[in-house]
Amino acid sequence: MAKHFVKQAKQYADTRPSYPPQIFQFIASKTPSHHLAWDVGTGSGQAAKSIAAIYKNVIATDASEKQLEFAAKLPNVRYQHTPSTMSMTELEQKIAPQGTIDLVTIAQALHWFDHPTFYKQVKWVLKKPHGVIAAWCYYVPRLSYEVDKVFDKFYENDASPYWDPARKLVDDNYRNIDFPFQPVDGVDNTGPFEFVSEVVMDLEHYLGYIRSWSAYQTAKEKGVELLGEELVEKFKVAWGENEPKVAKFPLYLRIGRVGDA
Repeated sequence: MAKHFVKQAKQYADTRPSYPPQIFQFIASKTPSHHLAWDVGTGSGQAAKSIAAIYKNVIATDASEKQLEFAAKLPNVRYQHTPSTMSMTELEQKIAPQGTIDLVTIAQALHWFDHPTFYKQVKWVLKKPHGVIAAWCYYVPRLSYEVDKVFDKFYENDASPYWDPARKLVDDNYRNIDFPFQPVDGVDNTGPFEFVSEVVMDLEHYLGYIRSWSAYQTAKEKGVELLGEELVEKFKVAWGENEPKVAKFPLYLRIGRVGDA
């Protein structure tokens, strides 16, 4: 996963959406205690800073040292560079002892993971039986009919060949992602549950968001500029006057508890 975002780490930190407080309130309401959380694939800490406002301590890890450089430094967040895959010994040394974590979160990253290995480690570190895992992704933003029309054609035709196959799990809103956990209290399934993140963007911010994609970087490495002059001009015409617009990113949350596994 780390290799996908190294070259555009600052752009990722600057242009990716934050997450609405409602998603963290919902997650926190499902964990009996709020002592320790582990934010996996934290990137530049978009989720970690919100988790830190609710949980006493947060361990925020990522395989990309470059992305961690752009994370907001907070007194109760320990940022930790880790390999993409850790042994159980490394897990205990770098993260936490067995059965000590209240919450594991993964924001916009679970689709990159080796699921069997990762889930084994999640079940090892979470407190049983009520420790919670929460993973969410966001889909493409909606702004206006005119902008979305240009975007959708570009996304489906031009960008599509450059996405990693794992992106299909995001396109499916995490409905088909492997998630072997029990429903949390108050619900009868593990989701996905839908939320919305609203971000005010001008056109340059919007184009910067597209340039932060792993698909954009992959295309660039192959000598293809996805945001060519002709396409940028189409976006300008669709945008109209260059005033900020509200971009709505739909979020899809999978949440479950570890049980006695």
